[in-house]
Order: sequence, then structure tokens, then C-alpha cells
Amino acid sequence: MRLQFVGCGDAFGSGGRFNTCFHVQGDKSNFLIDCGASSMIALKRLGIARNGIQAILFTHFHADHFGGLPFFMLDAQFFSKRTEPLTITGPRGLKDWFVRVMETAFPGSSATKPKFELTLKELAPGETAEIGPLRVTPFQAHHGNPGGPFFAYRVEAEGRTISYTGDSQWTDALADAARDADLFIAEAYFRDKQVPLHLDLKTLEEHLPAIGAKRLILTHMSDDMLGQRDELTYESAEDGMVVEI
Repeated sequence: MRLQFVGCGDAFGSGGRFNTCFHVQGDKSNFLIDCGASSMIALKRLGIARNGIQAILFTHFHADHFGGLPFFMLDAQFFSKRTEPLTITGPRGLKDWFVRVMETAFPGSSATKPKFELTLKELAPGETAEIGPLRVTPFQAHHGNPGGPFFAYRVEAEGRTISYTGDSQWTDALADAARDADLFIAEAYFRDKQVPLHLDLKTLEEHLPAIGAKRLILTHMSDDMLGQRDELTYESAEDGMVVEI
């Protein structure tokens, strides 16, 4: 399997990076994890065929992770002429947030019937769902009110496991999501400064031995963190970076 960081930036364009969006493709699997506001630009720049994408797995509804959905939908409807089914997953409230984001970006667009089969599937923390060839397990992240609509993901496909923290301060659920994963993508917003609702590298490091992931890549870094990349002993994401899993 192949994962490409379509965008690995934060909400504020730190380092000139695109918003969060990861594209994963294998022999049978083709999906996105998140689709932030700038993701359509990045997808087209990288030449990624949008119609082949079977599913989009959203971690939460902040614009730097969710805001690209209206552009993806309208492109599918009017430009790429999509006919293949598309499944969109996310936390509870997804169906309402779908209407909100579409109407905010393009008033009236939520009432337009897609020319392809669209499934909006709300997931529950700790419950595994079969999404085509994927086994998707969301875990409760802490990026707002405790128990709110924020996920970390564990995705199993084609004999490989990918885990992503989403945006979250440390919670033991992140360890459960990432344990023994082939690839663990983790937020590292700061190096050792702890701020509410986000994960810093120092806190993450304390838990890595118990997690045992085979490969760790840091993402969603602030300008402060990006300025210290050369001092890190861990891999860090770059826009366009390709990882073979």
C-alpha cells in the first residue's frame, strides 16, 4: 500500500503547507483520511484521480480537516463527472455537518442530488465498521468537549494497519488506536510545550514504547515545531511525501 501526504499542515498554513489530507491506495483500497479546505488544490497538483477514491474518513469537523468536502463534491458532480459510489464517514453529527459545510460554501448545494451513490455513515468510538475493503475503527480523541465529535482512526486494509491521532491532546485511546500499527501518523503541534487539545512530541515520546508502532511519522506541526525539525530523530511529513506501507 501507498500513502501520500496530500497535505500535512495545521489550520494556519504553518510552513506554507496544505491542510490535512492523506491519500491511501492499494490493490483494492483507495481512500482519503480527512480533506481540509485546501485539499482540492493539492489533490489536483499531485494528479490524484478523485473518481477512484472510494471513501473519505473524517476525524472531525474543523475546516482544516473537513472544509475541502464541498469542493470535492462539486468537482465530482460537475467536472470529474463521477459515477462511482462514495462513502463518507465521521463522528456523530456527520449528516448535519455535511449540510452545514455544503450550505456555507455553496448555498443550495446540499439539495442537489449527486449523480453517484453517496453514503454518509456516522461511526461510534470503539466500534469497527466495514467500509468496502477497509476495517475502520474510530477511537475517542480529545480535541474539544470530552466525548465530542473527534476521532483518531485505526484502519486495516490489505494486511496493513494505519493509525492516525487526528487532532487531540494525549488520551490513552490514542495508544489503543496505534498499538503495533505498520504506520502511526501522529500530531506533534509543539515539541515540549503542552497546550490544551493538541499533542506535543514530549508527551507522545513518553508513550511510544508501549505503543510499539513499526513506523512513526509526525504531522500537523506549528511554525515553532517546524523550526526544530533538523533536531528531531523522528520522520516528519512533507506535502506530497509518499510512504510505502
